[in-house]
Amino acid sequence: MADDTRPIVIKRVKKVQGGAHGGAWKLAYADFVTAMMAFFLLMWLLGSTANGDLQGIADFFKNPLKVAMSGGSGAGDATSILKGGGQDLTRSSGQVKRGNSVSEQRRDYERRERASLERLQQRIQQLINDSPQLLQFKNQLLLDITSEGLRIQIVDELNRPMFDVASDQLKPYTREILRQIAPILGDVPNRLSLAGHTDAAQYASGAQGFSNWELSTNRANASRRELVAGGLDDLKVLRVVGLASSVLFDPNDPLNPINRRISIVVLNKRTEMGIVAEGVDDLYLDEDEDSANSGTTMQEALMPATAGN
Repeated sequence: MADDTRPIVIKRVKKVQGGAHGGAWKLAYADFVTAMMAFFLLMWLLGSTANGDLQGIADFFKNPLKVAMSGGSGAGDATSILKGGGQDLTRSSGQVKRGNSVSEQRRDYERRERASLERLQQRIQQLINDSPQLLQFKNQLLLDITSEGLRIQIVDELNRPMFDVASDQLKPYTREILRQIAPILGDVPNRLSLAGHTDAAQYASGAQGFSNWELSTNRANASRRELVAGGLDDLKVLRVVGLASSVLFDPNDPLNPINRRISIVVLNKRTEMGIVAEGVDDLYLDEDEDSANSGTTMQEALMPATAGN
């Protein structure tokens, strides 16, 4: 009898990933793109870096401990971007390439500001020479540059006072002077300070009653009103003070009419900031005192009040 048993054949199909359906090529492509990006970034850095910086980088990698061992602020030349070493890592001396210091920038600004004030002085002087109304008062208009800025002093003469005796009412010609210089003072960004001065003659009532302090203050404020009437923005006036006879123009003769004057100062930025800072200091001093007494902070004090029920 023939053997009809057939052998069993098992066919195994191996599935191999690849071709269009595989994902291994994506990893290789991502690595290639990353390498190309790093290469082009390196080329860009090399192209945009100065030769001194390149030399500094090269020297650093040749001898990384050079700065640590010998000190200094850089391993390369004066433009090295790899600063360090020395006793103080924060110092900017030595090989560090520096621009203008803060003090140099401040001095440069002050020189330019002084030049601007000198040009303003020349404009006012030209206005006086060109105006028939002001030219007759030329001897009573004194201009000079001080540490605070450009000072314009309008002084009394024996037979031509700015105010009536013991009065803060301006003479008509004094109003004309103030109104004519107001537009020029309004053209500059600087703010103004006004001060009133008197001679040393005292009131019969003395300092306890109405005195030269009140009179000089009223005269300074009257001058401010005339400047505003002449077109000056009231916000440009930063300070109005009365100094009585405490700052005499002629200390050798306290009763000299020239001591009676109005002083207008076109402030430089340093003086303006100092005046503003004094106000801020006073504000926070008051805040500290009020907070100690009531427990209220400045932030709470400045919050708008809400209406109650």
